[in-house]
Amino acid sequence: MRVDVPFSSIIIIDMKRFVAIAACILIAGLAAPADLAAQTPLSAEAAIERDRLFEALLTAPSEEAADPIEFQIMQFWMSQAPDQSSAEMMTQVMERRRQYDFAGAMKILDPLVERAPNWAEAWNQRATVLYLQQNFEDSLVDVERVLELEPKHFGALAGKAIMLMQQGRTTLGQKALREALALDPWLSERRMLLPEAPSQKL
Repeated sequence: MRVDVPFSSIIIIDMKRFVAIAACILIAGLAAPADLAAQTPLSAEAAIERDRLFEALLTAPSEEAADPIEFQIMQFWMSQAPDQSSAEMMTQVMERRRQYDFAGAMKILDPLVERAPNWAEAWNQRATVLYLQQNFEDSLVDVERVLELEPKHFGALAGKAIMLMQQGRTTLGQKALREALALDPWLSERRMLLPEAPSQKL
């Protein structure tokens, strides 16, 4: 969950990337199984591809090299919609966000997370919109759900860090930020990282 409004960045997907992913979903017409109660486990091939992308991200030599890898990972997360209707609902959510219609986006996201409770990106997008509505407490609850479903969601971790620090919970926020950077060292939020205090000698 990362956006450019109202701050420079937060939780995964800035507006340019958000638009690009929306286009990918519209073009791809994501197909998925009929069982809406649970997300289909990743195939062996998909799991290998995800691990390859994260390894490439971790070892990227520059921010420019990391950007397309981040985008591929975001596409991967979006592609986990459990069915075509859920994917279409997400496309509508993105359109509402582009129009800054956060209330309209929530009207879609609430039934979407009920329809697809194991789709991490649905929770991530609701966390993002809740943040944009300045509802940090509920956004943090959704972020925890994202991380239960996808522990490597560096965007959700970065958003968690920002919200905690905005609440004055700097130690916890910095911890979450370091966890995010351990997965993606090129996150723009890295500029918010504070030096670690030296260990106290006994």
